[in-house]
Amino acid sequence: MTDLNRRDILCQGLAGLAVAGSGSLLLAEEAAPTDATPDLHNYRDFLDKKGIPQVAPAAAWEPTHPDILGPFYVPGSPFRGKVTAPLAEGTTLVVRGRLWGLDTKKPIRNAVLDVWQADHKGRYDMTDPRQPPKWHEFRNRIRLVTDETGYYEYETIRPAAYRAGGGVRPAHIHYMVQAPGYGRLITQLYFKGDPYLARDRSARQSNLLIAPQEKTVGRGKYQLATFDIVLAKATRAGRN
Repeated sequence: MTDLNRRDILCQGLAGLAVAGSGSLLLAEEAAPTDATPDLHNYRDFLDKKGIPQVAPAAAWEPTHPDILGPFYVPGSPFRGKVTAPLAEGTTLVVRGRLWGLDTKKPIRNAVLDVWQADHKGRYDMTDPRQPPKWHEFRNRIRLVTDETGYYEYETIRPAAYRAGGGVRPAHIHYMVQAPGYGRLITQLYFKGDPYLARDRSARQSNLLIAPQEKTVGRGKYQLATFDIVLAKATRAGRN
């Protein structure tokens, strides 16, 4: 889907956080660890009195911490490079990037990324408890593994904003990133120019904004964005 071949990617560094260095990929000196999402974003409307999400898939699933993941995370998504179903409605978006270690300034290979999002109308696959997805359907959610250069790429559609907790959440894509020796990162990618960014208490403080560029392939068009991720070393206590 992208208009860059592998040699272009290695040479140009994806226009992300790579810098030239003796024939190998190196993280820019000024790079800092990628910010984690700090809170629940007022998702209380989706939780019961015990803080458990009121919507769930059609089979048992692991409980997750709502203060970090939000109510719509589901473990065990399939490993694939396409988030949305074939010919899904919406603007086609390709997100690519590299995973870096802050300590080594080098790419991290074989890291696992969970990615999940709402659709073009701002709906998650678990939004309607009357029509939960079948277990293992995993609509709009995937896992990825970074290659030997720390590279990842997936195709999706641009998600829409949606109402939650008495406000409107700006469009975003969820990430959970895990790699041996590094702290687990849970965060969200936002879009520059989203009119709801300034009204969201966490999004307005985030520096994790992308500005997709429109690309043309034959008679079709899609948007392309780069999102590099920097992981900090795990703490001695094993916490994030």
